[in-house]
Amino acid sequence: MKTRIWFAAVVVLVVALVASAQDLPRFRWENFTTTNGLPNNHVFCVLVDGNRVWAGTENGLGLYENGKWKVYRPADGLTHQAVLSLALDKRTGDLWVGTMGGLNRLSAGRIDTFTQLSSGLANDIVYGVGVQGDFVWVATAAGASRLNKRTMQWSIFNERNTPMYEIWTYAVSPGEDKVYYAVWGGGLLEYDVKTERWKDYNDPDGETEMVLFKDQGLIHEITTSVSYIDKIVWVATYFGASRYDGRNWHNFLKKDSGLPSNFLNQIKGVDGNRAWFSTDKGLAYYDGTNWAVYRPTLDTHKPEMLLRDAAGNVSSVPVDTAPAHNYILGVDFQGDDIWVATAEGLSHGIRQKSPAAMAQAVSTQNSNQSK
Repeated sequence: MKTRIWFAAVVVLVVALVASAQDLPRFRWENFTTTNGLPNNHVFCVLVDGNRVWAGTENGLGLYENGKWKVYRPADGLTHQAVLSLALDKRTGDLWVGTMGGLNRLSAGRIDTFTQLSSGLANDIVYGVGVQGDFVWVATAAGASRLNKRTMQWSIFNERNTPMYEIWTYAVSPGEDKVYYAVWGGGLLEYDVKTERWKDYNDPDGETEMVLFKDQGLIHEITTSVSYIDKIVWVATYFGASRYDGRNWHNFLKKDSGLPSNFLNQIKGVDGNRAWFSTDKGLAYYDGTNWAVYRPTLDTHKPEMLLRDAAGNVSSVPVDTAPAHNYILGVDFQGDDIWVATAEGLSHGIRQKSPAAMAQAVSTQNSNQSK
């Protein structure tokens, strides 16, 4: 009798895990390229502003609104045609644009520019930008910069006044209490807003080719992206990803997670438990337990969606569409939908109802009809 009860419990648990994995987000993908208005197919970044979508490409900044594209280039006032990063000031509606030739602000139809020569910007190559109240934080190829929007005064942070031993800052994620920088080759840098002090986090094993001490600290020094949300830090590197809650580290590798690759270009947290991972072999989503991967297959380029449950079981979901390319550079959210920057176009993932939700809707409809 006890054996039957135990077996039944195991079956219920397995079914629950499988059902949970099956409920991961599903999308119908529509893709944009130069053939339908995108400025360039190589999309470095994407930002959603209500019904408007901004795309930073190798040859201009694209604005998608009401089904049409508008393009901004140096002839329109940008400091450079290659747009690497975007940030929205939600209080003013201003758009901050990082390029290979400086920082720009789009405000009420006007474009203001900031460069090394015209301002206190540390370097003209702007990999990342973020807005925090009255401050704009900038990640450049020669350290971090901060602009006070009220006084228009700049501060520069580098190896002279922070623990930064590499000055190639690759991304920034500001929060109300902390600001985090991904420093390429220099780990993770934290700025405490209250104390105005800096702290660095590094790979404890010091190895560049392997991970010796998993979950003992940052997974690797070559950090490419950081996302700070709900007091949780998500970090992307070229050798896996990390999650840090202020006390404990949890690291993710392809061999023991649902990541399709350890090479990450961006990470974006949804909350403290869920995140999206932009890799060179597809887009991955983690819900805190299960994983999903969205991509064209690496060999035939046919649409593919893979699921990995908590037990490590991998299954394939039949799909008709996929993101424009498997090399993913960034994402942003528009309600339940997702926009994806890839090396060969911009993709819009339109959220579809899961099988469980559809079954529930049918059951409710049938129940209502029978009354």
